Amino acid sequence: MLTPLRTTNGSRCSAPRMVPLKLRVLFCLLCCLPRVHPLYWQDPSFFDFRPSVMFHKLQSVMSAVSAGRCKIPKGNGSYPVGCTDMMFGYGNESIFLRLYYPAQDQGPHDTVWVPNIEYFWGLSKFLGTPTFVGNILRLLYGSLTAPASWNFPLRTGEKYPLIIFSHGLGAFRTIYSAIGAALASYGFIVATVEHRDGSASATYYFEDQAAAKMENRSWFYLKKIKQEESERARKEQVRQRAKECSKALSAILDIEHGNPKENVLGLPFDMKQLKDSIDETKIAVMGHSFGGATVFQALSEDQRFRCGIALDPWMFPVSEELYSRVPQPLFFINSAEFQTPKDIAKMKNFYQPDKERKMITIKGSVHQNFADGTFVTGKIIGNKLSLKGDIDSRVAIDLTNKASLAFLQKHLGLHKDFDQWDCLVEGENENLIPGSPFDVVTQSPALQSSPGSHNQN
Repeated sequence: MLTPLRTTNGSRCSAPRMVPLKLRVLFCLLCCLPRVHPLYWQDPSFFDFRPSVMFHKLQSVMSAVSAGRCKIPKGNGSYPVGCTDMMFGYGNESIFLRLYYPAQDQGPHDTVWVPNIEYFWGLSKFLGTPTFVGNILRLLYGSLTAPASWNFPLRTGEKYPLIIFSHGLGAFRTIYSAIGAALASYGFIVATVEHRDGSASATYYFEDQAAAKMENRSWFYLKKIKQEESERARKEQVRQRAKECSKALSAILDIEHGNPKENVLGLPFDMKQLKDSIDETKIAVMGHSFGGATVFQALSEDQRFRCGIALDPWMFPVSEELYSRVPQPLFFINSAEFQTPKDIAKMKNFYQPDKERKMITIKGSVHQNFADGTFVTGKIIGNKLSLKGDIDSRVAIDLTNKASLAFLQKHLGLHKDFDQWDCLVEGENENLIPGSPFDVVTQSPALQSSPGSHNQN
């Protein structure tokens, strides 16, 4: 989720960028102040500074101010969007995902964005801050909602293309709703996998049926990786992530084929609605950062994925042998500041003869412009924490979604009007660069010879 550090040799390691503890805590506390209604400052009892009293008062204030608010942009497509969570199986090898889908009716956007306090604790651990910072984050963002209707019925009667989405390092299944909901509004089913490889800031499973019935969750948090073990460990993780994407795909297709499957979460969404609702010839894999690296691995191992979209991929865990093992069409959408010339050179190793490849860069964007965090923070805090770039966050995500739709239409054989955005895939927009920023001066011979490339000079 957050930008990895650079090592002395230019590669990125797995630790988040460290900011002094006092500064991080101060930022969190400052975020609280604008959200407290002035009337509360006129109540003398508000200044009872005992910790237990203050916590409950802040919680009450934040709930009143934040309840039901959705800062995350909704999709612009014609379909209402529904959302549910699914978990198949028990133990830490179970499959866990959030599903966005075209809904039967338009309902309230009442999907809780981050549903458990443990995810906020996980984020605080990932940031290297004390657990109480997670409590503050929950006060700030625990009542925010995603732009989808929770457990609304699926719109049946047609077959939808399917996208399996892989999250970034320190992220989890819920924080890419600006992408998932937008694509669902254009008629896709999007399954965002929560990975069990230790790269999520937090995740959970149920040990058995009894634990699920009692909602006795077994939580585990981000796995710390020693620097000397980083390369081996990250490559192991990306292989596990790819397998989890394939297992999620298999589980969804089993339901589509009419094979009953238990959702151990016990949610009211009727999974039988998915029967005959997915076109298994139109399946793609998509991911951000560590999820972008997962895209390459998944494409190389599972030919059911017809194409892939890598959003600002983290190239450190990508093995060299993958360069020639990805025959499917591949689209790179990069931010302006995350990638280095060395990273871009690795991406261009995928430009093999007779392979369809595209690459664009969003001007003024940062690595976090692809995740929901860019929308829920104010401008000052967002810029300080590198969650926002110079480009408006809504413009950046709109370019990402529309360029993705155009690419998917071409390579999944869709009969829609997404080809109106073909120019974005070529980087033809005032906010886009064809290829990478480094290609403005120099162009790779491999890129020039690729049949799917464009003239970048």
